[in-house]
Amino acid sequence: MSVQERKQRERAERERLIVATARELAEQQGWDAVTTRRLAERIEYSQPVLYSHFRGKREIIGAVALQGATELAAAMRAATAAADGPRARVTALARGYLDFAERNPAVYDALFQLDGGLPYAREDTPEPLKDAFAALLETLAEVAGDGVEPGLFTELFWASLHGIATLTRTRRLPPEYTEQRVELLVDRLAVL
Repeated sequence: MSVQERKQRERAERERLIVATARELAEQQGWDAVTTRRLAERIEYSQPVLYSHFRGKREIIGAVALQGATELAAAMRAATAAADGPRARVTALARGYLDFAERNPAVYDALFQLDGGLPYAREDTPEPLKDAFAALLETLAEVAGDGVEPGLFTELFWASLHGIATLTRTRRLPPEYTEQRVELLVDRLAVL
């Protein structure tokens, strides 16, 4: 291995460490606790080393969001893989999405609440974000209904899931009714 290849590998490993540490700190203490100073202390590198990878917290949030989008897409696809029939797939998709949001609140915030500097719903949207939307669309396109544009239907269904996830986590909706909300959402929006 050349010196250049070794340096590139070390740089990539440092970047992964920064993102993993930021994510861990955010999940434990919230995003307010994630500062370059605290990250530098935790990973035992200087702040200038962090800044050589990310210009600041915003870019770190963006990196966590991209990682989270990949994980969210995989979680939704895994949830729907074993489901038999459109209703079961849509229900599994909704549960998979809500489970991901509940298990990964800081990542979910990085994806959908915080400014990570990432463009959404544009031509230059990063691939992991496009793929997460595609994971929704793959299941929801088949239940959009005649004459309904599948992308718009997917946006509406996603917005409903996001509302359930966010309002439940902030205790504006009682969590014990989440399953009933999923059933109602599937029954009323999906054409089965």
